[in-house]
Amino acid sequence: MIEKVSIKPRKNPDYCIPKAWLFEKYDGPARFENDRVFVEPSRYFESIIEWILEKKEKNIDYNKSLSLHRGVKDRNWVRSAVIYSSLARSTVAYNHKGFGRFESDDILGYRESGTFLKMIALLPHLVKLGVNVLYLLPVTQSSQMFKKGEIGSPYSVKDFLKIDQSYHDPLLEGWVVEDELAALVEACHILGIRVVLDFIPRTSARDCNLIMEHPDWFYWIKIDELASYRPPQIEGLGFCQPDFENMKKIYDRKQVKDHLGKFSFDPKTVDPHKWEKIVQESTEENFMYNIIKYFGLVTAPGFSDWINDSQPTWDDVTFLRLYLDHPATAEGKIRNDQPPYVLFDVIKASRFPGKLQNKELWNYIASVIPHFQRKFGIDGIRLDMGHALPDELEQMIIENARDYDPSFAFFAEELEMHRAKEAKDAGYDLIIGNSWWMLPRVHEKTYEFVQSVAANSELPFIASAETPDTPRIAYREGGKFKYLVPFLCAFVPNGVLMINSGQEIEETQPMNLGLDNDACGRFTLGCEEEFQGKLAFFDHYALHWKDSDLLSFLSEVVRLRTQFLNLIVNGLYKPVYLSWQDGKTANISYWGDGEAIVVIANLDEQQREVSVELEKTYGRALDVESVKTWHNSDWKEVVPAKTLNCKLKGYDFTLYKIDFK
Repeated sequence: MIEKVSIKPRKNPDYCIPKAWLFEKYDGPARFENDRVFVEPSRYFESIIEWILEKKEKNIDYNKSLSLHRGVKDRNWVRSAVIYSSLARSTVAYNHKGFGRFESDDILGYRESGTFLKMIALLPHLVKLGVNVLYLLPVTQSSQMFKKGEIGSPYSVKDFLKIDQSYHDPLLEGWVVEDELAALVEACHILGIRVVLDFIPRTSARDCNLIMEHPDWFYWIKIDELASYRPPQIEGLGFCQPDFENMKKIYDRKQVKDHLGKFSFDPKTVDPHKWEKIVQESTEENFMYNIIKYFGLVTAPGFSDWINDSQPTWDDVTFLRLYLDHPATAEGKIRNDQPPYVLFDVIKASRFPGKLQNKELWNYIASVIPHFQRKFGIDGIRLDMGHALPDELEQMIIENARDYDPSFAFFAEELEMHRAKEAKDAGYDLIIGNSWWMLPRVHEKTYEFVQSVAANSELPFIASAETPDTPRIAYREGGKFKYLVPFLCAFVPNGVLMINSGQEIEETQPMNLGLDNDACGRFTLGCEEEFQGKLAFFDHYALHWKDSDLLSFLSEVVRLRTQFLNLIVNGLYKPVYLSWQDGKTANISYWGDGEAIVVIANLDEQQREVSVELEKTYGRALDVESVKTWHNSDWKEVVPAKTLNCKLKGYDFTLYKIDFK
């Protein structure tokens, strides 16, 4: 597919890109202006594609997963992953005309919002970083109805099987966006990069295309009730997860009874004849408007499954109706003709399953990932809120994918580290975890995470200084820990290193406020900045591409991790025995056959000196042959000794390599 890429040449170099994107083998005309450069687009993209194709081997189908065409059946590749997380529409968004303000499509005919073609052009950047897994946030067709912000959330899925048209690049005349995604995956595979997508099986857009055929797969409320619709607040319980006892009691509350009264049966059940007429007269774009107009009904907004959560309703998504009956907690509490409804127990189906599975819906949900495997050759999935699904459905999803590709990996959206065992037992290969929360809290939580939490995880976890939902590490504490935290992420026990798009260029604006943030967290830029207050999850946003020492630092850290990967993954982990310890010196060591590495990090702003006792760390006598220390990209020889004296400035860190008998 990638061999077919052809772009009509332009007379002048008028396609503006960041200098960071400029491919070193580009041999076309160029005009440089500060931190950006104007190139001729056809030659620019062709030079990158030629470079990719040089690495292509004959008789290999790169549109299959990397493991399938390599004949690999295990999922051990997850442990060696270096992940780059990207919301493509913002990662490669840029003002290509080079003047004025950002436009999704500009007057020169360039698409300034992100496209799959531009993601292909970013692959040399990812190779330079040492990335071997590209994790793409949802690329499926998203809704433009009930949207938050300018363009809406990628998690508001209108069609589970269609790719969002916004990712098509007009430079590719005659192409369809599905083929552009296939070309991106193929290019990644040629370069040895796996592709992982997001899959959201519990919710959809409120005007999901499935409604046209299956309105009974959704929950409906009367349009007159929409303005007052919200999860009922339950006095006396506080902020908590629902359990059987408290759910049985809250059904008796007036506010819960009022809430249940807002719901209706689906429009087809209400009036089958009127429904058929609407289906015949409606399109995918206007059917929800017609339902509202002629039935006075609308799909119910989603909300958190935590009781008394302060979050507002999720107005752009609705829950899928996984069971055709009510949960057991409602038995004897609701009237016989109660329409299907959304409440804390209903949406926590893993804990409160019904008896009548919506089998047709389950089969559909479980067929989506195999569709993407066969069509695009993806290598893995992050399963959104998989732990909230019924166990049987969760297993259907996982088993269907692995029937096709045994090496297919599942990332669990599990933020609680102590639940890693549950995720492992369910068949996941990796959890998100909470390194993004603990590690940046250098004075309070970092030591605990490195020395205890990470080492005791029963499943690998994402080790990341930031995620698409969190504050940026370059913004936290004024960027004080933008080197320290990623360094620890690279070596922490059971960690799988992830770089969030924009982290490498010190982006400060968060993509979303979902975790560890508040409403003020969206304002990190100057008052005159055109993207001030914009969130990439809901608005047009272009990263502030610039030269940064952090890019070369992260590349070096990834190189070090790769160099010692066998030790990190298969070696013996040991906390380091130090001459003294007050909880302000993070320490990690891995021991193998005749070699070891030791990581020391100062979690204090003051300089400190400690001694590393190698024999006490390893637990046996050692004949130390050589010692090298890495600090700020340089390796230096150290006099071999069983005790290493380490002096570190505030928030500094170092790596030792020890060869021994």
